[in-house]
Amino acid sequence: VQLQASGGGLVQAGGSLRLSCAASGFTLDYYAIGWFRQAPGKEREGVSCISSSGGRSYYAESVKGRFTISGDSDRNTVYLQMNSLKPEDTAVYYCASTGWDICNRRISSVSYDYWGQGTLVTVSS
Repeated sequence: VQLQASGGGLVQAGGSLRLSCAASGFTLDYYAIGWFRQAPGKEREGVSCISSSGGRSYYAESVKGRFTISGDSDRNTVYLQMNSLKPEDTAVYYCASTGWDICNRRISSVSYDYWGQGTLVTVSS
């Protein structure tokens, strides 16, 4: 069971990136997926999550209207489209999965079982 996060990089403020979270060894359709980030010197925070059915998704207030989470069953991958990036979005982004129905507006990392290795997003001003 493995999650592979990718798609990070260096981008100017106002730019866009799309992060990918590819699963192997299990089918994402049956799991909720969360995206989390951790900036240097700060605690990890929840960015977005999507329910196993894909019917519910939630976003942190700081990214609402700019980020979009989506899933591709055929590719067994969940994406995080990030637009209008700001320097404060700079962080290592992690995806994680859980078999529990815990995707809600709190976007807490508690009870997420499997974690990807993280991908660095750097937004320059």
